[in-house]
Amino acid sequence: MTSIESTAYPRFKRLITARELHVFFTPSEEERVWGEEVTDSDEHQLALLVALKSYQRMGCFPKAFDVPDRVVEFVRRAVELPESTLPAYPSGRMAERLRSAGAWCARRLRA
Repeated sequence: MTSIESTAYPRFKRLITARELHVFFTPSEEERVWGEEVTDSDEHQLALLVALKSYQRMGCFPKAFDVPDRVVEFVRRAVELPESTLPAYPSGRMAERLRSAGAWCARRLRA
């Protein structure tokens, strides 16, 4: 049987190992710098990097409520944001702009 992670509608696994977090969700230095440049707050930076790493792993942008807290916490710590930082997912045009930028960055970094 095909796993849900490799179907047309990928989802996060229920249990994500520490190894998977490090391999798939650690932002590179280039991604960290880029995230700082294109966002105006720690909350937006965290949301953008979580979306970027999720896109790179799954091939699509997950809905904010689908991202496991463990992934968000891991990315927050990896980029050394304050403990109190929660991802702020913008709505409307800003969200679309960040999704486009994230997709562009993911393609560029893969090349």
